[in-house]
Amino acid sequence: MPYRRLPNTDTARIATLEKAIGMEIGQTPDRQPASFKTLNQAKVITPRFVAAVKQFRFHYDEMAKFNKRFQPLGKMARLYISHFIQVLNMTVQRNEIKAEYKTLYALQPDDFTLPDLSTEQALIDWGEHIIKGENERLAQRGGTPIYNPTIAKVKVHYDIFAEARYSRDRYKKQMQRSLDILNQMRIEVDAIILDIWNQVEAYYGNLPLEQRLEKCREYGVIYYYRKNEKTV
Repeated sequence: MPYRRLPNTDTARIATLEKAIGMEIGQTPDRQPASFKTLNQAKVITPRFVAAVKQFRFHYDEMAKFNKRFQPLGKMARLYISHFIQVLNMTVQRNEIKAEYKTLYALQPDDFTLPDLSTEQALIDWGEHIIKGENERLAQRGGTPIYNPTIAKVKVHYDIFAEARYSRDRYKKQMQRSLDILNQMRIEVDAIILDIWNQVEAYYGNLPLEQRLEKCREYGVIYYYRKNEKTV
């Protein structure tokens, strides 16, 4: 005996709804496998569901395209931030800048290792630290600015990355919001499809198996056969 399974893709859900809606044409209340009320629910939700699918796919595609542009920006920001810290450490080791000034950059005077820059938040935090630290050192203590890279160059790449990250997070929220809406509609759509299928199977329940399956398939009911099971 074959078993039913609800559509598991949005494309299949839409096709199933449209197939069931199309069967209403030419039928009368006394010969109506699925009620007009349920089919009307299907007609109302189908265009809304199609729009929700398109909206999510749009945000998903935009997010994917943005991520491709975003990754190199993070790589460049990491390169400049890490290089600046390395140069700062070397100037301290050469006694060109006092070791205690490193605290302005949130760095320990006697620690010459690079901080962990593997995460986006670390890049944001350390970018802020070194930009603030370099500006404070020059404004309050005087001395020679660090070159190659200058803090201005670091800030350019840091700002580009920070702005892109903000935009990426905004895209991500939009995509998640559209996915939440779509997920809720999937629940509603599946409930309507199941209701239609139950009504149709009950309506044709007295027919022989082969005829019953054929009639139900016309309404979009999807049947599957188990392994080694004879198909009808």
